[in-house]
Amino acid sequence: MLKSFFILLFTAASLPAAAPAGVDFSHDVVPLLSRFGCNGSACHGKAEGQKGFKLSIFGNDPDEDFRAITLQSRGRRISLGAPDASLFLQKAVAAIPHAGGPRMRLDSPEYRVLREWIAGGAPFRIADRCEVAGVRIEPERKVLGIAQREPLRVIATYSDGSEKDVTWLSTFHSNNAGIAEVEEGGTVVTGNSVGQAAVMARFHGQIAIFQATIPRPGAQVTGGGQKAFNAIDDLVEQNLRRMNLRASGIADDAEYLRRVCLDVIGRLPTSGEAREFLQDTREGKRTQLVDRLLVLPEYADYWALKWADLLRVDRQALGPRAAFAYFSWVREAVAANKPLDQFAKELLVAEGPLSEQPAGYFYKVVKKSGEMAASTSQVFLGIRITCAECHQHPYDRWTQRDYHGMRAFFEQVKYKKLGDDEALVAEGSPQIRHPRTKEILNAHPLGTAMPEKAAEGDRRQTLATWMVAPENPWFARNLANRFWANFFGRGIVEPVDDMRASNPPSNPELLAALTRHLVDYQFDPKALIRFITASRTYQTSSHPNDTNENDEQNFSRAVFRRLPAEVLMDSVSDVTGVPEKFPGVPAGFRAVQLWDSLQQHYFLKLFGRPARATACECERATGASIGQTLHLMNSPAIQAKLAHEGGTIARLAASTTDDGALVDELYLSFFSRLPNGEEKSTAIQHLSARQEKRRQAVEDLAWSMLNSLEFVFNH
Repeated sequence: MLKSFFILLFTAASLPAAAPAGVDFSHDVVPLLSRFGCNGSACHGKAEGQKGFKLSIFGNDPDEDFRAITLQSRGRRISLGAPDASLFLQKAVAAIPHAGGPRMRLDSPEYRVLREWIAGGAPFRIADRCEVAGVRIEPERKVLGIAQREPLRVIATYSDGSEKDVTWLSTFHSNNAGIAEVEEGGTVVTGNSVGQAAVMARFHGQIAIFQATIPRPGAQVTGGGQKAFNAIDDLVEQNLRRMNLRASGIADDAEYLRRVCLDVIGRLPTSGEAREFLQDTREGKRTQLVDRLLVLPEYADYWALKWADLLRVDRQALGPRAAFAYFSWVREAVAANKPLDQFAKELLVAEGPLSEQPAGYFYKVVKKSGEMAASTSQVFLGIRITCAECHQHPYDRWTQRDYHGMRAFFEQVKYKKLGDDEALVAEGSPQIRHPRTKEILNAHPLGTAMPEKAAEGDRRQTLATWMVAPENPWFARNLANRFWANFFGRGIVEPVDDMRASNPPSNPELLAALTRHLVDYQFDPKALIRFITASRTYQTSSHPNDTNENDEQNFSRAVFRRLPAEVLMDSVSDVTGVPEKFPGVPAGFRAVQLWDSLQQHYFLKLFGRPARATACECERATGASIGQTLHLMNSPAIQAKLAHEGGTIARLAASTTDDGALVDELYLSFFSRLPNGEEKSTAIQHLSARQEKRRQAVEDLAWSMLNSLEFVFNH
């Protein structure tokens, strides 16, 4: 009897059925489960479910969700004969204990939809219902004030051309809650910060974006329009006017020198280099400085370190010899100024003996085809698709179909033994199936239609050709954004490796111009660096004015950025004149030259060196901490450098009897500038009062400078 009842229930629920308001599970119930967070990762959507009830994450498998609600637990969750008595409804309104609390009211339209669905026989899908073709949001963009509320409307367009207001069924998310939050019903609420935010609305797997601009309140900024050095400045200035901000003035020579050396070659200028640059009166000396920096070996060291982080030069995964060969390939490419499209393509289609093709070690670090697809997408396209392996991306359009379509490009990758060597090959024609529908998925790039037939030969060739094409919507854009972030501490899209419709650029026109420049100059990284560093925007001072003190999004001033772990370690060694000796590495190696990210070193670990376990930019910690501050203040290793008999401090104390000249030398070494009158007077007074312990006094002065924000931060 019981068995017959469940067969009848399953049949009635699976076939098209009439309902008082035409309510079905697929069209009406699934959006509500998403809106109320029932299928979220913190509730019934997590891997093990909640209290014995599991839903697919974000509703990516409605068929399984339907079975879980209507059939599992002996069908006790719904009651077709007495809808109001259904456990499904009583839990939702907390008529009986519910860990998630009440999710809706008895008199709400959401409750009525769920009740009508059950009363109508709980159909999965009604045959003649139209499918959602797309959604739009109204308004799409608007200038808002501080602490303002703006209600949004989400309109769904159906396959028959009809439209429906689905705001109350939609899920919303803000990409910057500090600028603008969004309430459950779709009302945007701005805070007290100036900037831009994007709000995503999602309904039935479709998304639409609202962009809010919150300018600085008060009288419109007039004047202050600074002379543009190149096209970058005009685009930044236009945006600053929209935001009612005024750019800071130009950085002086000392500030520019220190900043550009740290950004281009990852080291401080020496005191001699600083003195020479400050005394140089020639026009164009800043441009000439950049040209000199770009040919130094330190340039290759620094940028090879950056690429080694992203491409995961990992000794633990590869072994010392292979990891060093992989790193050497990266550094040689940087030193040769290999065009970025060629660099990416060589890595992507590497094939043959690894002794001849060390770029192929990339595929030994990321060993599974899905990881290969996700890492390639994140590094070279700035797109995160990892979560789409199991479900639709919660904040983007990528689905399991997209993820596994990319994965199919790498399914052929294998390794074969060649005597003592190993060769990377791409062979066979393996099939990829959708994990839920079991549909065969042919390899196809993100955002493109799947071909009817699988590509012949090495599928990666097709992917590489698509990826580095000038018209690719992400490749050049992602690289331009990453390079910009190196020089400004944040990307135009931030995070830099999270390019999606719901995370738009703060200045779209600027990002488009940088992208065009990169393409027009055949993906020459040094040409892009020259373009950025020649701009007035890059040369702007870090000193705020009365309009931009709180601006960190629109590039109206230079922001303070803590030095990366390796650069700070080298800076401490440089100013003290005592090189750091790293275990297992020949003397003279600088921290930025270390190819092994697992090299044991307390300082580098404390200051955020990445482990290279993922391709995410977020692995490198860039924030400051109390532990870092205490280490700089109290470290015996740093004190030993300051007090070293063969170090700079001891040499200056012994050879320079003129206190004023000694102070000048310290300031040039630590800060790339000469001291101002007050600083010099205070330092001389300190030294004069401790003549009997002059060397210790010099050490104390150097210690205080090393612990200053001006030394620890780039600005």
